[in-house]
Amino acid sequence: MSDASLTPSAALRTLLVGNKRFVAGTPQHPNQDAARRAETAPLQRPFAVLFGCSDSRLAAEIIFDQGLGDLFVVRTAGHVAGPEVLGSIEYGVSVLGAPLVVVLGHDSCGAVAATRTALEDGVTASGFIRDVIERVTPSVLAARAAGLTSGDDIVDEHIRHTVDLLMDRSRVLADQVSAGRTAVVGLSYRLADGSARLVTTHGRDLSAAVAGQPG
Repeated sequence: MSDASLTPSAALRTLLVGNKRFVAGTPQHPNQDAARRAETAPLQRPFAVLFGCSDSRLAAEIIFDQGLGDLFVVRTAGHVAGPEVLGSIEYGVSVLGAPLVVVLGHDSCGAVAATRTALEDGVTASGFIRDVIERVTPSVLAARAAGLTSGDDIVDEHIRHTVDLLMDRSRVLADQVSAGRTAVVGLSYRLADGSARLVTTHGRDLSAAVAGQPG
């Protein structure tokens, strides 16, 4: 399904139902044929912007069982957000009309682990990896201040921090959410079983979309 006229709740429900198919080993592989390729060649109308970690195990269209034209995907290591990321997300919601923005993190995140190590050992990474670590550092420090120690809890904090950063820095996105045209959610993906779990939401009520989903 690729329809930017979907409500945010319906868009989230579509993603979560697709993820359940993936977890169960019964994917439908929708919108992946020659007809779909021809249909989407003139224009795109994705129903969600997916901003996720670059980890090779987080292929968005696969883990949510979607196809061509369904997702507008932006990925960086540790889902760190700079101007290019913000501009890409704004394009997805304001030009393409996507009603949902998803920040997708995951357990055993290398960027989060590297940041924890850098803070604990005081060893600074080389090259532009240092920039990634510096952008993840506020999340790890906030988790530490809140007394969070488990890897999953720290990843969840980083997902929440990224969602809040998008809302704080992008007036375009904040206005879309305020008007009810778009919602922003944070999901955490579990590598072992393939499930995506809701961490945080901004926007209209999404309870119907997440009913029956793992907490």
